[in-house]
Amino acid sequence: MTGNHQSLALMLFSVFVAVTLGITTWVSRNRRGSAEEFYAGGRLFSPMENGFAIAGDYMSAASFLGISGLIALYGYDGLLYSVGFLVAWLVVLFLVAELVRNCGRFTLADVVAARMRERPVRIAAGTSSVTVSVLYLVAQMVGAGSLVALLLGRTGEAAQAWTVVGVGALMIVYVSLGGMRATTWIQIVKAVLLLGGTIALTVLVLIRFHGDFDRLLTTAADRSGHGPAFLAPGLAYGGDWTARLDFLSLGLALVLGTAGLPHILSRFYTVPTARAARRSVVWSIGLIGGFYLMTIVLGFGAAAIVGPDTVRASNAAGNTAVPLLALDLGGGADSTGGTVLFAVVAAVAFATILAVVAGITLASSASVAHDLYASLRRRRGTPRSEVGVARIAAVGIGVAAIALGLLARDLNVAFLVGLAFAVAASANLPVLLYSLFWRGFTTRGAVWAVYGGLIPALVLVALSPVVSGSPGSLFPGVDFQYFPLQNPGLVSIPLGFLAGWLGTVTSAEEPDAAGHAETEVRSLTGAGAV
Repeated sequence: MTGNHQSLALMLFSVFVAVTLGITTWVSRNRRGSAEEFYAGGRLFSPMENGFAIAGDYMSAASFLGISGLIALYGYDGLLYSVGFLVAWLVVLFLVAELVRNCGRFTLADVVAARMRERPVRIAAGTSSVTVSVLYLVAQMVGAGSLVALLLGRTGEAAQAWTVVGVGALMIVYVSLGGMRATTWIQIVKAVLLLGGTIALTVLVLIRFHGDFDRLLTTAADRSGHGPAFLAPGLAYGGDWTARLDFLSLGLALVLGTAGLPHILSRFYTVPTARAARRSVVWSIGLIGGFYLMTIVLGFGAAAIVGPDTVRASNAAGNTAVPLLALDLGGGADSTGGTVLFAVVAAVAFATILAVVAGITLASSASVAHDLYASLRRRRGTPRSEVGVARIAAVGIGVAAIALGLLARDLNVAFLVGLAFAVAASANLPVLLYSLFWRGFTTRGAVWAVYGGLIPALVLVALSPVVSGSPGSLFPGVDFQYFPLQNPGLVSIPLGFLAGWLGTVTSAEEPDAAGHAETEVRSLTGAGAV
C-alpha cells in the first residue's frame, strides 16, 4: 500500500479514536460512580438508541470482514454465516429479551440466581461468561490485526502484533473510564458509520454490474474457478460426513449462541422496561437484517471484482476481502478515489472492532466483579468496590485477549466467532432456558448445565483440527486431533441440556416452588423488576 493510503487511513483512525475517547472522558466526568451507572448506563436509553447500540455490538469484525471474506472464498457456504447470525435474533426476540430484562439486574447470573443458591450459580455462570467473552474478543483482535497488516504492507506481522496490543489498550480505557454509558454511545456512532459505509459499497457494487444481481453472481462463479459449484451448497461443507456434520454443528451454534452471549444479554438492562427491551430488539433486527443482506452483495462482489485468488493472497482466511473491494471500486491502488474509499472502509472496520471489544470487555468485567468477586467474598462488597474490581478485571481480560489474539491471528474472524457462539450455546443457553421455563430446576442442575456444556465445548475445541493436526491450525507442527469437527456445537450443546436435566433429577434438593412462582410472575409481568 502507498503512503497516501497509510496517511489517510491512519488519520481517519485517529479521528474516530479521538472522538470516542472524547465521549469516554466526558461521560467519566459526569458519572455518579454507582454500579447501575457503570453496568447499565443508568437504564436511561430509549429503545431506538439501544437498538442501534445492540446492532453496533453485534455487527462485529466477524460480520464486516469475516463473512464477506468467506463468501468471496466459498460462495454459497460462506453465505450460511449471514443466515445463521440473523435467524438467531428470532430466538432472542421470542424467548429471552423481555424475560431477561424483568428477572435480572446486570448479568446472566442474576437471572439464574433469582431462584437458586446464589454462590455456586454465580461462580459457574460468571466463569462461563468470561470464557465466552474472551473467545469473542480474540476474533475482534484478529480482525484488527489483519486490517492494519494490509494497510501497512510489508511490515505485516509486526503491524498486526502492535495493532492487537493497541486495540486491547483502547478497550481497557473505554471500559475502565466510561462504563456502559460511554460504551453505548461508541456503539451507536459505530453502527451509523458501519451501516453508512456498507450501503455505499453495496451501491457501488450494484452500479458496477448495472443493478443486475444475476450477472454479479455469474461473474463471481466464473472468476472463482469453481463454476456453478460456487453458487451451490458443498464447496466448504460438502463432501464427506465430517464436513456435513461440521455444517450442522456450525448452524446450531450460530442460531442458538446469540441468546447466550453475555454482552448481548447485558444490553437489555440499559433500558427502563421489558417493553423497551423488546422494542430494542425489533430495532436491532431491522438494522442487522439489512446489514447482513448487504454483506452477501459485498462477498460476491469481492469474488467477482477482486477475485478469490487475490483475496487469498492478501489474507489466507479472507479477512481483507472488503478493504480490497473498496480499493478496486474507488479506481485502484494508485487512484485518489481508491485511496479515499479504502481509507474510509478501513477506518469504519477499525471503528467496528473498537466498539465491539468495548462492549464485550464491559460484559466480562461485570461478570468478574458482580458474580465471581461478589460470590467469593465472605461479606458482600459495596457497589463502589464492585465497580473498582470491574475496572481492574477489564485490564486482566484485555491482556488475556491480546495474548490469544496474537496466537490466533491467521484464522478467519467469522470462524472464531462461531466457536464463541458454540460455547455460549452450550454453557449459557441451557441454564438460562431451564431457569426461566422449568419449575423443577435446581441449583445442582444449574451448575451442571453450565459446566456440562462449557467443559466439553472447550475440550472438543482443543482436540479439534482448529488447534492441531492440519496446516491451518494454531499449532500445525503437532497433532493431538481426536475430534474431527471444527465446531463442537453439535455435541456440546445437547450435553449442556442433558447435564442440566441430569443434575436436577439426581438432586436431593427440593425445587423452590415459591421462588419459581415469583420469577415467573416477574418475568412475564415485570412486577418487582429492578
